[in-house]
Amino acid sequence: MGPVSHLFEGSRATVTAVLALLLVGCAAGRDAADGVSDRILDEPAADTDGVLRVLVYHDMEGLTGQSDPNTFRYSHPERYAVGRQYLTGDVNAVVAGLFAGGADEVHVVDGHGSGNPEPDLLLDELDARVALVSRDQPFDAYVDLTEPGVYDAVAVVGMHAKTGSRGFASHTFTLGIDLLLNGVSVTETEIVGYSWGRVGVPVIFASGDDRLAADLSEPMPWVETVVVKTATSASSTEPRPVDEARADLTASARRALEGYRSARAMRLSGPVVAQLHAVPPADLSTLERVPGIDYADQRVTFTAPDFAQAYGGLVGLVAVARTGYASVMGETGRAMAGPAFGPTYSDALFDRWLDFESGRWVLPESPTPETRTYHGFR
Repeated sequence: MGPVSHLFEGSRATVTAVLALLLVGCAAGRDAADGVSDRILDEPAADTDGVLRVLVYHDMEGLTGQSDPNTFRYSHPERYAVGRQYLTGDVNAVVAGLFAGGADEVHVVDGHGSGNPEPDLLLDELDARVALVSRDQPFDAYVDLTEPGVYDAVAVVGMHAKTGSRGFASHTFTLGIDLLLNGVSVTETEIVGYSWGRVGVPVIFASGDDRLAADLSEPMPWVETVVVKTATSASSTEPRPVDEARADLTASARRALEGYRSARAMRLSGPVVAQLHAVPPADLSTLERVPGIDYADQRVTFTAPDFAQAYGGLVGLVAVARTGYASVMGETGRAMAGPAFGPTYSDALFDRWLDFESGRWVLPESPTPETRTYHGFR
């Protein structure tokens, strides 16, 4: 998932709800953590409608030919335009393989969320057989689509390694976030796998850099993984030749679907011990002295009854961890405005307080939700 996509706007309600969840989970669930079950691997659920249907998640950090981080950032339009070309080419290559492997239908959902209100994919160049998943309200592509009997398999395209893996743009969920389930740091691909595993649907294919392949080799060995580039840092790669890599994408996607019954749907039985570990630029230290919160060394741990509630709690905690981004904003402001930034900000903060207390300033009403189509993560 792209970093821009999950810079969620943390509201007071969100933070309050998260703290309430953690207070209950940390206090009531600690003892249960000792009995947390390991993950369960199941055979894929039976095809109930006779239609072999595959859902494809796309991200934008693990694309063929890519070595510039700005190609997955909507805020850099010229380079982002190049990234859209990379993305569409990779998705088309995978879709071709899935249909060659026997798919009757292939649907694609945005797992990146660049901030573009339109799809990241170039629709006029996208394989015409593809159907885009969309809704008229915002939705979480990882958990809100999961229901039994709709899809038979899931593929992920253009993915990245997890936080700390030293891959190209490696992260989990968004900047500075490391997510752990039952003590194990997970990739976004594993999050997709745990979500769909609840209804017996396996992840069968993944593409990205060499560090992603390493991350998936132990927890998901059945996944057909295509390495399209070698990471040399978080901001640089050595890409494979595009034609060669895309031919591999097609062949591997076909092979994955032809053998999807040998893949495994993975799930977690409850309770689930969840932990958010913040690394720069994120920060959880504001929770250090909150009673009832299990905090230590930039980590908050809680126990949830199942995967869905564990995931929801972690997403909420991200809003807290993102308060650390303000330090970078302050550094940027001082660099741009020089010595005047500090006093100017201090005066603005002070005046806001005085204006509110005097009735001259009121909290603006929440804006009316815009009417638009959502293709996945925003």
